[in-house]
Amino acid sequence: MEKIILDCDPGHDDAIAILLAAGNPNIDLLGITTVSGNHNVENTTRNALAVCTAYGVKVPVAKGSPGPMIADQVLAIEIHGETGLDGPVLPPASFDLDKRHAVDFIIETVMAHEPKTVTLVPVGPYTNIGLAIRKEPRIIERVKRVVAMGGAYTRGNITPAAEFNIYADAEAADVMFRANWDVTMIGLDLTQTQALATPDLQNRVRAIGGSISKFVLDIWEFIATTHGGLLQIDYPAIHDACCVAALIDPTIITTEKADIRVETAGRWTRGMTVCNFEKMGGMHHFGGTASEQTDFRHTVAMKLDHPKFCDLIVDSLERLTKQKT
Repeated sequence: MEKIILDCDPGHDDAIAILLAAGNPNIDLLGITTVSGNHNVENTTRNALAVCTAYGVKVPVAKGSPGPMIADQVLAIEIHGETGLDGPVLPPASFDLDKRHAVDFIIETVMAHEPKTVTLVPVGPYTNIGLAIRKEPRIIERVKRVVAMGGAYTRGNITPAAEFNIYADAEAADVMFRANWDVTMIGLDLTQTQALATPDLQNRVRAIGGSISKFVLDIWEFIATTHGGLLQIDYPAIHDACCVAALIDPTIITTEKADIRVETAGRWTRGMTVCNFEKMGGMHHFGGTASEQTDFRHTVAMKLDHPKFCDLIVDSLERLTKQKT
């Protein structure tokens, strides 16, 4: 069983990631931490609590960083709406937040468990992760691995060069990728082209029936409008759930080793994830200093097994629906 902390900014696809993690028996969801990203941290926290309240997800929820480590705040209201989760109707939250800041929750949870047993799953900007590293560097050697949604090696979605989660806090992303731990980057190259809510998947979710099914379908209906209009994607992309799915069944994604660096200073390329792939045979180097030597210790997701991915989503929604009835 994979013990995870889901660090998120709900957000439509974040909500599906929560449900996938909560509904799968191979995931031990230790807690949810929230961050500014798709909307401000007040709304993303409220949305996380509302999803948990509505669908019986009984885990600690800790509110995190209200803005980036250094840069000005960037939000994705044009994608996720005025609440950060427009479209579905959710009840008010019926339980209290964890009293700890998300950064402290992450640190204390990692340090309280045996080394190499807790996986961090950041699917929003990486502010909480970057601050946790700065506050308690010992978590680096204790965390099992990091599976992060963000970045890309071919494209951007907020600028031509940068994906939103990285761009929104490039300094935090730089801290996370520089840390000496195992990081898998599941980026736009996979999520925006392969992890799609196709008509077949939507029909399977519709067949489940009940409030959870309706919630997910309402998410996809809303996102179809913003994705189609702004990003020119045929079907809604289920970005964040890919990270959870990859932990449930590692065969769902194929990967390649790479050395990933984050551009923090470029006028036109800020937030770009520069990927030097091991398969290039060491042709490219980031520089000559000890800190810049090429190190192929990151993993980049390349291909998604879409049928298996869909099966996991449907299975979790079915399990949660049965628990609710």
